[in-house]
Amino acid sequence: MNDTSQLLPCVMIPMTDRQLLLPNVSIAEVVDYAGAEPVSGDHQPGWLVGTLNWRGQTLPVISYDAANGGQPALPANTRGRIVVLNTIGEHHARLPFLALVTQGIPSQARLAETQMQTIEAPRGPADLMAVDVEGHTAYIPSLEYLESLALETVG
Repeated sequence: MNDTSQLLPCVMIPMTDRQLLLPNVSIAEVVDYAGAEPVSGDHQPGWLVGTLNWRGQTLPVISYDAANGGQPALPANTRGRIVVLNTIGEHHARLPFLALVTQGIPSQARLAETQMQTIEAPRGPADLMAVDVEGHTAYIPSLEYLESLALETVG
C-alpha cells in the first residue's frame, strides 16, 4: 500500500502567463467571474479589477498579472473564475479574505515534496518563488504582498 500521508493537496491556478501553486487550505472557495462588480474611478489601482460580494463581505478582486507588473487581465473566456483566498497576515482580522481573477478553472493536484524543486526563473513582486512541478514551472504567490495590496482598498 502506498503512503499518501506525505502528499500535499494543492491547487494549480491558471493566470495569463503562468500557473500559480497554492495549498488547498489557502483557498476558501472558487466562484464564477460573473459575480464580480467592476470598480470605477480615476484613483483605483490598476490591479483592482472589481469587488466581490461574498458571504456578506465585500472583497477586492485582484488581477495577479497587474499586481505582478503586467497588464490587468480579465478572463479571456467563460472559464475564468475568482479564487477566494484566506489571508494569513497580521491584518487577518481586518481583511480575512481576498480574491484573485483566474484565466481558467483551477485544478487539484496532490504533490509530494520530491515532485517540486525550487528553480531560478524571472519573478515579479507578487511571486514568492518559482518551482518545477514535474517538468512544468509554477509560481508560489506572495500572499503577504497580495494582502498588502488588498489592504489599500479596505476602509
